[in-house]
Amino acid sequence: MLGSLFVVLLVFGLLVSLGAFRYFTEHQPLGPPASPFENVRSLPPAPRLQVTPAVDLRDYLSAQQRLMNSYGWVDREAGIVRIPIDRAMELLLEKGLPVRSGSGGGKQVRGPEGQAAEPQQRSEKSNTGK
Repeated sequence: MLGSLFVVLLVFGLLVSLGAFRYFTEHQPLGPPASPFENVRSLPPAPRLQVTPAVDLRDYLSAQQRLMNSYGWVDREAGIVRIPIDRAMELLLEKGLPVRSGSGGGKQVRGPEGQAAEPQQRSEKSNTGK
């Protein structure tokens, strides 16, 4: 009983598929065949995907390295310049971090030339408690 029901459903499905196939072949023709010599590939509108992302990343990183390791103007009218990172770190070690005037706790002590003063060393006597 179950086997015959399966056969009937299978035949019904094949007939429906055949009817759909004939309908679409008659009502929707495929048109002329595509020519192998015709350039059917057209570029999509911008923005497009990267064609060579590894090369683009390498170029971007090298441009960033050039910017980080060179001198240049950021804003000429305001007098803001760009300096290499190594030089900026040297200047930071020499001059210290800027301190806001009138700020609360955590004030940094400045030396006579505006440089950060070194913390005072404890003497041996104060460490022993005598």
